[in-house]
Amino acid sequence: MSNSYRIRSMVVGLSAVLSLGLGTAAASAQDTVNIGISISATGPAASLGVPERNTFEVLPDRVGGLPVNYIILDDATDPSVAGKNARKLISSDRVDVIIGSSTTPTSLAIAQVAQELKVPQLGLAPFNTGEKKWVFSVPQSYGVMYRAIFEEMKKRNVKNIAYIGFSDAQGEAGHREVSALATEFDIPLVANERYGRQDQSVTSQAVRISQAKPDAVVFGASGTGAALPMHALRKLGYDGAFFQNHGVANNDFLRVAGPSGEGMICPTGLVLVADQLDDKNPSKKLALEYIKLYEGKYGAGTLNPFGAYAYDAYLLLDHVIAKARKQAKPGSQEFRNSIRDHLEQVKDLPLTHGSSTMTASNHASLGSDAVALIEIKQGKWKLLK
Repeated sequence: MSNSYRIRSMVVGLSAVLSLGLGTAAASAQDTVNIGISISATGPAASLGVPERNTFEVLPDRVGGLPVNYIILDDATDPSVAGKNARKLISSDRVDVIIGSSTTPTSLAIAQVAQELKVPQLGLAPFNTGEKKWVFSVPQSYGVMYRAIFEEMKKRNVKNIAYIGFSDAQGEAGHREVSALATEFDIPLVANERYGRQDQSVTSQAVRISQAKPDAVVFGASGTGAALPMHALRKLGYDGAFFQNHGVANNDFLRVAGPSGEGMICPTGLVLVADQLDDKNPSKKLALEYIKLYEGKYGAGTLNPFGAYAYDAYLLLDHVIAKARKQAKPGSQEFRNSIRDHLEQVKDLPLTHGSSTMTASNHASLGSDAVALIEIKQGKWKLLK
């Protein structure tokens, strides 16, 4: 592990900049891999961004066999800031690859810049990479995770559902997947609502959902803000089931959800149930090593799946940079090209959340084998039996 790092602070618009210079004095600058990172360490998605930032502070001081320098910026959960961060990291800091961000809208803002400037991006939030050849997404896609939810609802004989999500790219992406799956599983969608990440009340949306009388509500939100409509619905006396997506699987959400979250179900990656995995599962060893590393610094019980996505981004880069360094030097466009090309060739690579496979037509890293369903029982996350 790194035995030294330096932190320098400055203000870039709304962003606090942390530069973690990791490497050995003997290594020349031209051999050092520069990795730019923009995450939501403040703002509505801070419960996602903080464990991601924390993870970068405990990573090894080499990646793919080369010294590494991490330059970490806070985008404050603001897509415009995320885009500016990406442009600075690429144009001024000359990074070889960019990681981030913590939410779908901020990741999409970075994707536009990464695609324009031809730098590989590893997003830490699920989003549709489309035909952007430079853009990759580490987490499980919304399609993969919502499918697991619908399979569970079918088992429970849920007859109809309502949907409520953020009024942004994440909410719309979730709605597209939920609508398609509702048709496929023959579980009608009887209400469709939106709310802002900064909203303090969703009473009117909750009233409309309650009036539609769905058996269950499916959410398209993330972080602690995803608990707001749960509180509003329970206050109105709604007693149906709640199904969130993987954007809420952290202890900060448990705290904010409180009693309204009891019985709620959501999908997550394998890292949260690592100790319950079969010993033959290739992710078990990696997940337990990450947990030991993270909790060794931040304390027992601090494990967070979003920090593990950051660690998985590191594992992916460690794998492909070991190959890319044989073809080009860090700092060159040829090196960036090689990283991108090798990412498309990743196959069955074990990560903490599951195994990663990507191709030229599929830039989503994790698939259906990287899904576990969890529920809230007595204020704690429990593996759904």
